Amino acid sequence: MQGILFEYSLNPTTWAYLSALLTLGIYFKFHRFWSVRNLDLVGLIVFSPGILLVYHGLIRENPGLVQFGYSWLFGVGAFFVVRLFLDPIMVRRPLLEPNLNASGLTFTGAALLVFLIANVLTSRVSSPVQPDSSTTLSTSFPTTTSTATKTEPKRDRPLDRLEHALARRNATAWSSPGFAPFFFVASFSEARTRAAEKLPPRQHPLWSYPSLATQTTVSQAIAIVALVVLVLGIVTIGFRHFGNAYTGVAAASLYLLLPYAGQMTGRIDHLVPAALLVWTVAAYRRPLVAGILMGLVATLIFYPLFLLPLWCSFYLRRGLLRFAYGFVASLALMVGVLALLSTSGPEFWIQFKQMFGTTMVWQEGAMGFWNALPDRPIHSAYRFPVIALFAVMSVSLGLWPAQKNLGTILSCSATVMLGTQFIHAHEGGLYMAWYLPLLVLTIFRPNLEDRVALSAVIEGGSTWPVRLVAWWRHRFARSGEPV
Repeated sequence: MQGILFEYSLNPTTWAYLSALLTLGIYFKFHRFWSVRNLDLVGLIVFSPGILLVYHGLIRENPGLVQFGYSWLFGVGAFFVVRLFLDPIMVRRPLLEPNLNASGLTFTGAALLVFLIANVLTSRVSSPVQPDSSTTLSTSFPTTTSTATKTEPKRDRPLDRLEHALARRNATAWSSPGFAPFFFVASFSEARTRAAEKLPPRQHPLWSYPSLATQTTVSQAIAIVALVVLVLGIVTIGFRHFGNAYTGVAAASLYLLLPYAGQMTGRIDHLVPAALLVWTVAAYRRPLVAGILMGLVATLIFYPLFLLPLWCSFYLRRGLLRFAYGFVASLALMVGVLALLSTSGPEFWIQFKQMFGTTMVWQEGAMGFWNALPDRPIHSAYRFPVIALFAVMSVSLGLWPAQKNLGTILSCSATVMLGTQFIHAHEGGLYMAWYLPLLVLTIFRPNLEDRVALSAVIEGGSTWPVRLVAWWRHRFARSGEPV
C-alpha cells in the first residue's frame, strides 16, 4: 500500500489495537454489558495476542515465544469449544444490532474488503532476512525462524538458512492431509518474498515450481476470488436464512475487521476451504449442492470428513440420499483429477492416501504447537488422545442434539472445524478461517429452531438434476423411443 498511499504504514500490532477498538465501538452493547454477545466479542479480540506472539516469535527467533503464542490460541480455542457446545441450548436470542446503522456498516464492510484486496495486490511478505517493522499488513507469516543480525558478516549464510527453512516449510505442507495439488498451488503464497528471488529453483519430486511472477499472479487471483466469495457467502446466509441482510453485512464486516483477516489475507489454504464451508451452509436447503461442496472441501483439506456424522444426521429425515450422491460424486471427481495429475501408479497411491488422512498423525518437521520447540518437541504420544477425543466428539455430534436445525448445523460445524486446530500438526491454531466465519455467524444468528430438514430442505423433485432427468424422460416418451 506504500506505493499507492504516501507514507502509508500499518504493522500487524498496530492493526490489532485499532481492530479491537473498532470492534468494541461498532458491536459492543454498552447498555447490555453482561450479555453473551459482549463475551463473544471479547473472546474474538483475545485471539489477537496469540497471533502476534507467534508472528513476533518467528521474526525474533524465539521458539519459546512461538510456543506461548500457540498455547494462547489453544486456550482461547478451548473457551470457544465450550461456548459452541452450549450454543444449541441458548433459546433466547434477542436481535442485538450493531451500534452503526446499515448504511455506515455497509460502507465500512466494503471499505475493509477493498483494503484487504489492495493489500493482496500491492504488499509483499516481509522478508525474513531483513524484516521491516514498517511494512503493511503481511499476507502471510514469515516462512523462517532465522534472521540475520547486524553483527553477522556479509556472506550467504542467511540465504542458506532461508532456503533450508523454505524447503522445510514446503516439505511439511506436503505431509498435511488433503489434496496434494492444492497444497502445491497454496504454497505459491508462501514463496512471495524478495529473498526467494535470489534462491535457486526449488524442485519437488512431483512438480517443479513455476517462476516467481507466475506464483504471485496465481496466488493473488485465487486469494482475491476466495475472499470475495467468502464475504458474499456470509452476506447470503444473513439475507436468505437469517431473514436480515443487515445481520449478514454485520457478520461479514466483523470477520473482515478481525486482525486475523488482515494478517492471513493471502493464504490460499486458509481462504478457499473457508469459502467452500460457508457456501455449504448457504446451500443447506439443497442437499445435492451441499454434498458436492462438502466433498470438495473434504478432499482439499481432509478434516471436513469429520462433519459427515453431523450433516448426515441433519438430512436423515429428508435429503440424505441426495447429500450422499453429491458428496460421493465430488469425491470421485477429485480422485479422477488426482489420477490425471499423477505421473505414475505409486505416486497416485501416495497422494490418494494423503487425501484421506494417512499423514494426519505425522508430526516430525511440523511447525506448530506440537513442534514449536525444536530441542524439546511435545511427544506424539500426547497428541493421540487428543485425536481420539476429537473423533469421539465428531461422532457424538451426529447423535446430539437429536433435533437438528440450521442453528445447530452452524454451531456444531464451527465446533468440529475449531477442534481440528488441536490435532493439526502444522500451524494448528492459525488456520482460523476454517471455523471463524461459522463462529461469527453463530454469534449473530437468530433463533432458527424452525429451520429443520423436514420444513427447510427442498423436496427432491424440485432440484434441477431431477427436473432435467424428468425432462429427458418426457422428451423421449413423446418421440416414441424407449426410455
